Amino acid sequence: MDKNRIEGNADKIKGEMKDKAGKVLGNDRLRAEGQADKAKGEIKDAAGKAADAARHAVDKTSDTISNASKH
Repeated sequence: MDKNRIEGNADKIKGEMKDKAGKVLGNDRLRAEGQADKAKGEIKDAAGKAADAARHAVDKTSDTISNASKH
């Protein structure tokens, strides 16, 4: 799993906690920070998923080439 996916999920959790705390406390600034953290987490997670997909495609291509060269 890509590092960005891990960091992204952590940011999403942190953002969710801030957003909920802001709702309970009536703190709009805290809610806004939470929503920003969640958005940042979504972006990092998407980048990590793309990196994982690219890595998987390279590995698959490499395996295919390796297997073809054995025949």
